[in-house]
Amino acid sequence: MNVELVIFIVYLIAMLGIGVYFFLKSRGSGEKEYFLGGRKMGPWVSALSAGASDMSAWVLMGLPASIYAAGIGQAWIAIGLAIGYALSWIFEAPRLRRFSILADDSITIPQYLTNRFKSANRSLQVICSVIFLLAYTIYAASSVKACGTLFNTVIGIDANLAMYLAAAIIVGYTFLGGFSAVCWTDFFQGLLMLGALLIAPIFALSLINAGKAVSSGDTLPPDFWNLFADWKSIVSGLGWGLGYFGMPHIIIRFMSVRSDKDLRKSARIGISWNVLIILFSVAAGCVGRLFMGELSDSSTVFIQMVRTIFPPVISGILLSAILAASMSTADSQLLSASSAFASDFYKPVIRKGQSSDKEMFWAGRIVVLFIALLAVIIAANPNSGSIMGLVENAWGIFGAAFGPAILLSIFWRRFTIKGAIAGIVCGAAADLIWLYGIGLGIYEIIPGFLVGLLAAVVATLLDHQPEKEVLDLFDKATDPSVEI
Repeated sequence: MNVELVIFIVYLIAMLGIGVYFFLKSRGSGEKEYFLGGRKMGPWVSALSAGASDMSAWVLMGLPASIYAAGIGQAWIAIGLAIGYALSWIFEAPRLRRFSILADDSITIPQYLTNRFKSANRSLQVICSVIFLLAYTIYAASSVKACGTLFNTVIGIDANLAMYLAAAIIVGYTFLGGFSAVCWTDFFQGLLMLGALLIAPIFALSLINAGKAVSSGDTLPPDFWNLFADWKSIVSGLGWGLGYFGMPHIIIRFMSVRSDKDLRKSARIGISWNVLIILFSVAAGCVGRLFMGELSDSSTVFIQMVRTIFPPVISGILLSAILAASMSTADSQLLSASSAFASDFYKPVIRKGQSSDKEMFWAGRIVVLFIALLAVIIAANPNSGSIMGLVENAWGIFGAAFGPAILLSIFWRRFTIKGAIAGIVCGAAADLIWLYGIGLGIYEIIPGFLVGLLAAVVATLLDHQPEKEVLDLFDKATDPSVEI
């Protein structure tokens, strides 16, 4: 226990050190540097940062727990995510990068959606900012909750105290170093997550084959190995892939890559990393069930498996991957929410464009503190739900609200700002209504995405044609002969 604690502390200090480094390096730079890294991210950092910001603690705790408890049928979530992630890198990323640069060098998703239509009306940015703050608070709560579970299970520290400590570290390097610190910490955390998920299931499986499993393997639930046991699980699992098209803290990485050439390389790296992570997350759930047998808390299956197999030094390093997964997502969420508030609400609405860069930074940093505090309060509530449940709710809102609007903005020349507003509002509303009122066992992102898409198309067709400068922007962004 003491060895694992020392390793955790060293790891957390290292993450803070990265934040301090980029704080010192970027002093005096502008908002594009703080919120988008100056569009200078290389392919490896961009790819692993996008992946790590996506794969929060649910990939080490939530998804293995679902597989452990319900069987291989839950693997449809992994299949849906792998497909959606690949499609977003291949089809969405190249166009979004080009469009965001031509749309007045936009540095946030709400800013891009407004500038894409050359609009002076800031209502779209305000609507987006409200949804960002709501969904990111819930999403960050899942990461903070995972940190509390980890420290409580491994070291015996009170879970609530551990949540506050973890939130303080995450806020620390996000607060100081901005986007560059977040991307570089995500890069190292992505490597650690991949290593942990590759090593643990392989070693556990070898022990099972050698007859040294903790469990005899006779406690499997019915249909554990049936991939097609429930059609609702198949549909809902595949629906998870829709979330990638509108997930702000992931697609913002597409906008930060320095060139189209680097973007293609990032896509290959990112898709490969994603497939490996998801594959071995499923394996961790399956192998964990065979190796450990019945556990009172399924969310700890990866933790228990690692601590059973490896000595403290190795287990401490591998379990740091859960910290990595939690922190790499929470930091991106906090920064995205911060940039949305500072750039899309505080500056244009409250300060009417009169705020300085220094004032902007402090407004964003205060929002980081505020959301982190709310996230801890939600995570500490025993009725807040599971780690996977919190991720599912936030993922659904983002995918349903922003997915259709982003895709239509880069693929439909006729698309208008009224269509974007209608799609975002109706998509988010349909997602929440389905979640709390209808359900039917189908993941809410599916009806939410379809309603958002339909509303965006109908509102656009009822609206007048876009102005010539809007059409010219679309033509230039989609012209492959124009280098951007």
